[in-house]
Amino acid sequence: MWRNSKEAALGQKEIHSFDSHVDFLNQILAKQYQVDLVLMDEMVVGMIAYNEGEISQLYIHIDFQGNGIGQALLARAKEQSAGRLILYTFEVNKKAQRFYEKHGFMIIGRGYENEEDLPDILYEWKNT
Repeated sequence: MWRNSKEAALGQKEIHSFDSHVDFLNQILAKQYQVDLVLMDEMVVGMIAYNEGEISQLYIHIDFQGNGIGQALLARAKEQSAGRLILYTFEVNKKAQRFYEKHGFMIIGRGYENEEDLPDILYEWKNT
C-alpha cells in the first residue's frame, strides 16, 4: 500500500527494494515514530508515522483516498503533538499539498532534501 501510494503520488517507481522498505519500517521508522495503521477487512488502507513534532509518513491506499482516513490520521497526530508539527511533501504531489493546506499547514520552506532528488516543500502546523 505504502509503495503503491507513493509511486502514484510521485509518478515514478520506488527507488528502494521491497526488502529495504520492510527493514526501514521495522528497524528505523518504528523506533523513531509512532506508527498507526488503518485496516479494512484485514487490509492496510492507511498509515501515518509521527512523533510530537513531526509527521514522517502519511499514505492512504489509492482506492481509499478522499474517504476521511487521512484526515482522521492527521487529527490523531495533531492531538498527540506538542502544538506544532512539521512535514515534507514532494512538490509534484499537488493532491498532498491541497490536503495539508486544507488542514491548516503552511509552507515554511522548499528544497531537495530527499533520496528521490525531487523538489520538496516543508510545511508547518501550529495549534492556535
